[in-house]
Amino acid sequence: MSSSMPETINPWSSRQPPPSRAQVCNEDGLSPQDVLMSQQGTLEFDAVGTESNHGDQLRSKDSGDAVQKEKSGGCSVQCSSCCFTLCKPCLVEHHPLPAQPTHCQRFRYLLMCPPHGAFSRWLTILLLILLTWVVLWAVTGSEALPGGNLFALFILVVSCKAGGLAIEVIKLPALLGMLVVGFMLRNIPVINVAKDISPTWSSSLRDMALVIILLQAGISLDASALKRLSMVCVRLCCMPCIAEACTAAVVSHFLLGFPWPWGFMLGFVLGAVTPAVIVPSLLSLQARGYGVRQGIPTLVIAAASCDDVLAIGAFGVILGIAFAKGDIIYSIFRGPLELVMGVSFGCAAGFLLWYIPDPTQIWLPKKRFILLLYGGIFAVFGSGAAQYPGAGALGCLTMAFIAGHRWKEGKEGVNTLLSYLWLLFEPLLFGLIGAEVSISYLDPATVGLGFATLIIGLCVRMVVSALAVTGAGLTWKEKLFISLAWLPKATVQAAIGSVALDTARDRGSEEELEIYGIQLLTVAVLSILFTAPLGAIVISLTGTRLLRCAPPPNQTSSHRDVPEVAETQPRYEPTRGGSCREGPRENNILLEQARVAENSV
Repeated sequence: MSSSMPETINPWSSRQPPPSRAQVCNEDGLSPQDVLMSQQGTLEFDAVGTESNHGDQLRSKDSGDAVQKEKSGGCSVQCSSCCFTLCKPCLVEHHPLPAQPTHCQRFRYLLMCPPHGAFSRWLTILLLILLTWVVLWAVTGSEALPGGNLFALFILVVSCKAGGLAIEVIKLPALLGMLVVGFMLRNIPVINVAKDISPTWSSSLRDMALVIILLQAGISLDASALKRLSMVCVRLCCMPCIAEACTAAVVSHFLLGFPWPWGFMLGFVLGAVTPAVIVPSLLSLQARGYGVRQGIPTLVIAAASCDDVLAIGAFGVILGIAFAKGDIIYSIFRGPLELVMGVSFGCAAGFLLWYIPDPTQIWLPKKRFILLLYGGIFAVFGSGAAQYPGAGALGCLTMAFIAGHRWKEGKEGVNTLLSYLWLLFEPLLFGLIGAEVSISYLDPATVGLGFATLIIGLCVRMVVSALAVTGAGLTWKEKLFISLAWLPKATVQAAIGSVALDTARDRGSEEELEIYGIQLLTVAVLSILFTAPLGAIVISLTGTRLLRCAPPPNQTSSHRDVPEVAETQPRYEPTRGGSCREGPRENNILLEQARVAENSV
């Protein structure tokens, strides 16, 4: 069987030595097997074939890449070294501040790179301001350019914020600087950009700021103090306003020659105080504990809003009588009607916010904040659209007070969000109020007599304010503070000061009524210029001297309740992972020490 098989000839038998690779390779240095494998895409070179031309080509290519990398690496090292040499004098890490630096060294250190410290903060603020304007220009076009409405508002906000920060350096209230800057932007010929602000926008933005003020005031009211001082609050909101209005009416009748209806209109314009000045100043004192135990911030804030309602309502009644073309009886009962409407809306909306949203929902403070803000906006703007403007402010205040009474500790988150929103609307409000004051309205012939009318009315108001709080258990210093805090005028005067003049012009009345309207507006402007800065300064300077100070609630509890901490169980907060996280470590140490002491006893 073996003989039938064909004999296989082995070309690489031992009788013939195998040819070398050089003998079988082609001119490219590849063997027939290599050619076949390369055609199939599976060419693999033997590592031993170092003498082949292809291997030489690969080695030459690799060596070329290495040389190129070495050259490029050298260039980058040289560039980085050059940049480091140039930038080293400006880098903070190579020039630390000495232990006792001079002013020149501090300034040089402040400007070093990268930006840091106060320079970095101011640079960030400037960049944000610039980008805000760029975005406004990109979205609105010409409205954000000089001469446009948004450009004027943008300049007003930035300038008033800067003026407020500057005036705080000398320990004066920020709103004083904002009022002055707003007045300058309206009356200095070169920079009078405030004239480009639309009156409709100005009025709406002032009302929005007033909503935020009233919400902050309402949610900060102390229910127990208000209950204890309810009758005092009624006396404080009614007696000074009516006394000043009657005094101004009599004085203006004999000094300015006003008819009695116009005299009482001027009196009730001057009789209103401004929550825009009083509320922020008193909230600042309340946060530091001044007058809290006596309920003075709560008393003054609550009475201020009711005072405005009374003044606006009475002004509307007298205005209707002066231009008597409608139902006089309806005009007389309009003020009490607005009072009832405002309280009714505030109570209903506040009770609704007790249960909506329910306390188990996520983002509870944010939802409460949005609902409260929308409710306040609806109250103020809706009452104006319904021709009952006096009801809006009281409804907004009542709603915030009723809702905050049930929320208790939960209202702090809402108040914090309102304070963030106030950072934007504070320069808007006081800047726009200052911009409402035009020198062209200041008639020199009536400035002196109008100022005398204002001063006499303020003196009577201070005396009556001190009498109104008699019997409330206050010291003479606290009574004096309330009298001084009851001086500022701004918001109501800016809002209704020109109403009589506009009404006389709209109805085509005789020229004499227009003159009365200009004189009334002049005195209202004087009251803003004189009492708003004066009231803010007086409240800020005398509050810490005339009021008794008590520690804020959080500090009081932290000092008084230390023995009670040992009796309470530690509070646990579930984390996302499902485990429990204990409270602060200091509380746990106190608890452990208390348990050890109890066991040893």
